[in-house]
Amino acid sequence: MLFGKKSGIKNRNRERYERIRRLMWIKCESCGHLVYYKDYKTNHYICPRCGRAFIMTPKQRFDLLFDNIEWERIKLPTASDDPLHFVDRKSYRDRLAESRAETGYNDAITTADGTIDGIPTTVCVLNGDFMLGSMGRTAGDSIVASMEHAIETRRPFIMVTCSGGARMQENILSLMQMARTVVAVNKLHANGIPYIVLLTDPTFGGVTASFAMLGDIHIAERGARIGFAGRRVIEQNIREKLPSNFQTAEYLYDHGMVDMVVARDELHDTLGKILRVLTKQPHTPGTINVTTPTQDNKKVRGMGETDAYDKVLLARNENRPHFLDYINGIVEDWTYLAGDRLFGEDPAMCGGIGYWRDIPAVIIGQEKGRTIETRQLHRFGMPNPEGYRKAQRLMRLAEKFNLPLVSLFDTAGAFAGSAAEERGQSQAIAASISTGLSIKTPYVAVNVGEGGSGGAIAIGTGDRVLMLENTIYSVIAPESCASILWKDNKYKATAAAAMKLTARDMADLNVIDKIVDEPSGGAHTDWQTTMEMLATAVSDQITELQKIPVDELPARRAEKFLAMTRDVEFCAPEHDTEDK
Repeated sequence: MLFGKKSGIKNRNRERYERIRRLMWIKCESCGHLVYYKDYKTNHYICPRCGRAFIMTPKQRFDLLFDNIEWERIKLPTASDDPLHFVDRKSYRDRLAESRAETGYNDAITTADGTIDGIPTTVCVLNGDFMLGSMGRTAGDSIVASMEHAIETRRPFIMVTCSGGARMQENILSLMQMARTVVAVNKLHANGIPYIVLLTDPTFGGVTASFAMLGDIHIAERGARIGFAGRRVIEQNIREKLPSNFQTAEYLYDHGMVDMVVARDELHDTLGKILRVLTKQPHTPGTINVTTPTQDNKKVRGMGETDAYDKVLLARNENRPHFLDYINGIVEDWTYLAGDRLFGEDPAMCGGIGYWRDIPAVIIGQEKGRTIETRQLHRFGMPNPEGYRKAQRLMRLAEKFNLPLVSLFDTAGAFAGSAAEERGQSQAIAASISTGLSIKTPYVAVNVGEGGSGGAIAIGTGDRVLMLENTIYSVIAPESCASILWKDNKYKATAAAAMKLTARDMADLNVIDKIVDEPSGGAHTDWQTTMEMLATAVSDQITELQKIPVDELPARRAEKFLAMTRDVEFCAPEHDTEDK
């Protein structure tokens, strides 16, 4: 007889629970070590030895996510049991009865209302302990009802997934829940309800292939396994050994499917920060406080040849603030959002949500990096197609929640490589231009360094286009222009002057709306002043644009760009045209 077994109780899970309760030790199914149960519970049901995050019950999830462990469960619909009279080694009715007895829940979905960081929110949990969290008719009905409840009450909706997929015992009726739940997701999006998906271990099959991969923001819990087909099925099918990190949360992040990977104990604060921006909670900004990095004041080669080329060198100065520097200096409650949902995460194109001073906004831009390692990581600010597709996704996110879009572009151009061509670099840039011109939300684009070719205009089609004083905007680098047209790179300064690529030139040609002043020595000499002036300039433009009905913005934006280049005469300076 097992120690602690009660007379008449034959349920194995009940026996295991009684052993844990009496002996207070649990064996981790991942590393095999015995863990003191109180430590296991205090650590949010994560093994303190190996870090494995185990399945949480709906109650445990609600207690973790809602403020002050206060929440109210909502009533959900039920469907008739066993519509197909399914029997394998055991009847479906018996399996349902066992799961209900073991878990105390009627089916795999439980939903509750509460607050997260003071914001009323609906959280829906797929219970992995109930028949592996599989989705049948009752689960499908409950998800639909939960989403409709969020729409009716105007609450953000958080879906916590933990599932093996569709429920086989209901066959085609289960499969149809994929379509039914997507209908409900479409209603959430159409009504402007924030939809955040929290993917936990495990999430597979028909759940990932429907409502779980259609969120505004995807959060993967650290340690989660996520995919469509299981690892063993894939290995048997392709007769190959898969990578050790295959279908992990980190693997999905690298492949652009999730925005972030978050530890379980950080989920509440992460969700609160996201919800504050998406629901436009009032925010009082702090003062900008940044330090200008020390720099080597060695003489820059080429400086002094022409005023235009001086601007080129200032725009490229290694000590100029880059995208993430502006984010750290100006933006508060910043949440970085990753991935294009199609192929990968591109660090060359950064983006996320936060408060631009007191204005909740979506901010995107190219990041060049500063050290050797970060420059390689960010590819010197030259995005691949997935970077531009991520930008498009964030543009649409801004439109859905009527958040102003701020673009800080700074790139020598889109990345030129065979892989980029294979994945559709031209299409990605064209689609970015098209999306930027069509979104119904205020859009301010700022050239903060180099505005190189299509790589820059892809995120530069704003209602207002600004340039910092010492930045450039051109179809090609002046060095390349000189090599092609003058047949010699030494004419780069002459080419720069002829191309009219400075901020002053852009204003004269009506390509931009405003020049933002820089400190007398340039942005690289005084980050504090630069960021203060940029923050104010962008905020002023957003405030003006927010007075215009959003439905009118795309038409005005289109006319603005259609009017460009009309009746313009280019007066290039004289130069030596002799071929050398």
